[in-house]
Amino acid sequence: DPMPNLYFTRDPFATIGNAVSLNHMYSETRNRETLYGKYIFTHHPEYGGKVPLVYNREETTRIEGGDELVLSKDVLAVGISQRTDAASIEKLLVNIFEQHVGFKKVLAFEFANNRKFMHLDTVFTMVDYDKFTIHPEIEGDLRVFSVTYENDTLHIEEEHGDLAELLAANLGLEKVELIRCGGGDMVAAGREQWNDGSNTLTIAPGVVVVYKRNTITNAILESKGLRLIKIGGSELVRGRGGPR
Repeated sequence: DPMPNLYFTRDPFATIGNAVSLNHMYSETRNRETLYGKYIFTHHPEYGGKVPLVYNREETTRIEGGDELVLSKDVLAVGISQRTDAASIEKLLVNIFEQHVGFKKVLAFEFANNRKFMHLDTVFTMVDYDKFTIHPEIEGDLRVFSVTYENDTLHIEEEHGDLAELLAANLGLEKVELIRCGGGDMVAAGREQWNDGSNTLTIAPGVVVVYKRNTITNAILESKGLRLIKIGGSELVRGRGGPR
């Protein structure tokens, strides 16, 4: 049978430091896609037996790559979303910490469980060391948990306060800037988030790939000194896929 969703390449598996999360997908239809990753990381001469796996496609709880974002060499972000269970995140994090992949802390973002915000990267992405795009509609209900690991136990603590301040504190920065999709205007934000205005592909600090149709958000990003590589795109966005 055809696998048309295979073009959403960031979901079946994700690189996390020097390891790989080989995911168990939300939809059984898409679980076949992860076989490609399994064969690559098992049999390819450059990867077979050399890449730590921090999640396995045979797990029973679901997690997808759109909810896995590396923020720094020490901090990983994960989304508790429509497509990723909290139980999966706990399994993932135990493996990350026990296999010494390199991360010291994980920030878990819990937000509305619906298709409009199906993944963390549909509403929140990092575009520079100290800058993030965010969809303003999630900010009111967003919960953030800090997760560390000590004495073979996950320690989970809910973070409170301003999102920019807690990101800065966890990343060891003086401050960070949240760039709101659509400039914070809820009508423009809703329209451009639907066209993945909050979903950017950062290929270097301050250099991002975006859809050119999101003119308001793109203008704001450029005003912040970011270099934008604007692409047309049509097929991917119809399936709710952004540049990332």
